[in-house]
Amino acid sequence: MTENITKKEDDLLVPIETYLKAGIHIGSQYKTGNMKPYIYKTRQDGLHVLDIQNVDSRLRQAANFLANYEPNNILVIAGRIYARKPARQFAGNIGAMLSVKRFVPGTLTNPKNPNFVEPDLVMVSDPGVDKQAIIEAVKIKVPVIALCDTNNLLTNVDICVPINNKGKKALALAYWLLAREVMLKRETIKKRSEFKPVIEDFEA
Repeated sequence: MTENITKKEDDLLVPIETYLKAGIHIGSQYKTGNMKPYIYKTRQDGLHVLDIQNVDSRLRQAANFLANYEPNNILVIAGRIYARKPARQFAGNIGAMLSVKRFVPGTLTNPKNPNFVEPDLVMVSDPGVDKQAIIEAVKIKVPVIALCDTNNLLTNVDICVPINNKGKKALALAYWLLAREVMLKRETIKKRSEFKPVIEDFEA
């Protein structure tokens, strides 16, 4: 039996099998109190399993929120190595700014910094890895969307998207879905079938 089928397949952004195959719902062996509401169960091997209904609904919520901002005023940040390619593909498809590898302190707060940018919205791939960006986003008072695993803290995160943020396939699927849904909400595409990239294009 597949894990946590709590929502009719027709209501999901992709078939349940796509979510399961990507392991988007498989968390870590650690959990924080912040992430407890998103956890469906704990497996015998100690891994916490995210509720796929929550994963799906939060991806929708994040896409809706992103679509309200001008693309070039969104900054996507990916310090984790497996997040860099999917984040790059996502940013490229929606027209957002991108910061991968090491986030240089002062990027959002110091106008003399050569990397200085002034986004209206910050999206991070892991609140732990990308914590400096969140600290600076708070200082300049812009909202933060974060892809969050079961071990993450949600301090200063405005929208949590619960996913396995360490897996190559999970990150690829999440960013692919976000790109497609944002473009659909903005009417860059009229229907989902017009979105030409495939999930594998986003995979590190």
